Amino acid sequence: MAKSLGKTGPRGARGAAAEETLRLGPLADFIGFHLRLAQEASFQAFARRVRDYKMRPGRFAVLALIGENPGISQTALGRAAGRDKSTLTPALNDLVRRSLVKRRRVASDRRSYALSLTVKGKTLLEELTLHARAHDRMLDELVGLKHKAEFIRTLRRLAMALL
Repeated sequence: MAKSLGKTGPRGARGAAAEETLRLGPLADFIGFHLRLAQEASFQAFARRVRDYKMRPGRFAVLALIGENPGISQTALGRAAGRDKSTLTPALNDLVRRSLVKRRRVASDRRSYALSLTVKGKTLLEELTLHARAHDRMLDELVGLKHKAEFIRTLRRLAMALL
């Protein structure tokens, strides 16, 4: 039996692909493929929730990590967020341009920056965190609260083993 994505696929009834059923072949059993679909669906749902803030989910994560770790270096932030320099730098430039994050040269290493939130960044992070908590409650319902801890442990195990 061919495994497929159809009307209940990641784009749902709204997407152009909903009209046809696509055979996935070996992708049907690839964990990585389904992780990517789940991530994309979660990111799109979060982005819809916070669209008025013009904030992508990845940038929210950067704000949250800086908020929890004032003075964090760009290198440590990249590791914590799972982002390389080529994707982190444009995100930080955008957050600095929007006066949400400030960079300060580290006195002991003039090539490094310490990152912190501005007052505007802290205020926005508080608002976005309310939306993120609501989004996470929706995910809790989908995963099931009794499965959440194990699900997170599995995801962390995957992330740590593959880095």
